[in-house]
Amino acid sequence: MEHIIPPKQCVITPTSGTDGHTNEVVVSPCYPGYGPTIANALRRVLLSSLPGWAVVAVKIRGVQHEFSTIEHVKEDVVEILMNLKRLRVKAHSQERHVISLSISGKKNVTAGDFEHNPEVDIANPDLAIATLTHKDAKLEMDVYVDFGAGYVPVEQQKKDDYDIGVIAIDAFYSPVKHVGYIIENVRVGKRTDFDKIIFTVVTDGTIDAKEAFQQSSAVLVEQFQAVQSMTSASVAESDKEDASEDEEEGEQE
Repeated sequence: MEHIIPPKQCVITPTSGTDGHTNEVVVSPCYPGYGPTIANALRRVLLSSLPGWAVVAVKIRGVQHEFSTIEHVKEDVVEILMNLKRLRVKAHSQERHVISLSISGKKNVTAGDFEHNPEVDIANPDLAIATLTHKDAKLEMDVYVDFGAGYVPVEQQKKDDYDIGVIAIDAFYSPVKHVGYIIENVRVGKRTDFDKIIFTVVTDGTIDAKEAFQQSSAVLVEQFQAVQSMTSASVAESDKEDASEDEEEGEQE
């Protein structure tokens, strides 16, 4: 049987994405036909299974539920919550953290206006949060960020430890925003039918493309190793049963 040669190169190159977090990742050469298999598996894990931090709940002073409005604030609470879902942070520990904001007067409020928390870094400080339209306007809030993976709807979150007035929201933990790929042919020796995978990867700034691919590859390796271990154990058990049956047949004879 012909040896299935694994890829030998992974080249990561920053591209001219508008957010500064877009990279081209080239994996080659892949054995003929293996390009789509490898690319699709990596893409699914990159988008769904990498851990990250997300806003999970918000407490806004004077607000009891998400259908409220705030005096002298252009956006209603639903719009503010939608903006906060796009807030991307990275904490120095996997515990839940709280970042606070207190703004007065006429102002366009952005993520950069949150008070400094030494445990939390904000990756998109220019993100628009709300618009204060009057000199008497005031906006105070506590934002809860937590560590997790994938997408967790509000219905599945643990809300028992929240104070009264805290509004839980859907959590988008994935640090990878977009993954696309194309497959091209590449020459290996005299053959021209090997695959080259060209990924386009956009992250949220809390992780770089190299780390994202390392983590996603590790997830896949762990899953395949588990399958390999189970099948090896099954084969060993089957061999043991066959040997036992042979012994019984020999005794009967």
